[in-house]
Amino acid sequence: MALFLENVKKSYREPDGRMLRILDIPSFTVSRGEQMLLVGPSGCGKTTLLHVIAGISCPDRGVIRIDGIDVVRLSEAARDRFRAAKIGYVFQTFNLLPAFTALENVLLGMTFARNRRDRKRAEELLERVGLQHRRSHKPAALSVGEQQRVAVARALANRPSLILADEPTANVDRANQQHIVDLIRTTCREEQVTLVMVTHAMEVAEQFERVDRLDVINRVARAAAPVDEVTTEAVP
Repeated sequence: MALFLENVKKSYREPDGRMLRILDIPSFTVSRGEQMLLVGPSGCGKTTLLHVIAGISCPDRGVIRIDGIDVVRLSEAARDRFRAAKIGYVFQTFNLLPAFTALENVLLGMTFARNRRDRKRAEELLERVGLQHRRSHKPAALSVGEQQRVAVARALANRPSLILADEPTANVDRANQQHIVDLIRTTCREEQVTLVMVTHAMEVAEQFERVDRLDVINRVARAAAPVDEVTTEAVP
């Protein structure tokens, strides 16, 4: 099993001191090499879930195993190292460094994992995403779609076992949405990487064999939803 969650809970303290519950997930698993999509309305905990899986933030309790390692039990420094080595993260807002070229942004991903900068692999990834001819351009000189493709290449730089993609088409025009999704899925399949993608775009959901509703999996969101909006169907 590539990803295993059990009894994962997460809450945040509000300014008035009350605790705001965000996640309460009894069970969630993804098989090795599987590609799946999480859908759900805004506020159901999609980004928070990805953050706790990646170790960007810690759950209040629960088990999160990636390749058999419970990341919850790791120290903060160990989680950072594990994330850099094992997890590729495609952010909705790209998070490219503006002073670095496309090639340098991909190479930087290798540095975070303390790996040797493999220029050949970085160039191969940019070629795979169709940007070899733009490798010396900085983000400001790239289109939004091109920036997202650089972000995909960077996420794959360290040959991760798991890719987490948070609304990767949200800032891309409709003409490029299909291309970005195809690019991520094809590259993950070629690299044998497990993929968990989050979106609220149902046109993206139609392309996946497995689609889970987070507002059903997450008991906090389910309790907050009107009865007639909660369904056990994969795609509403």
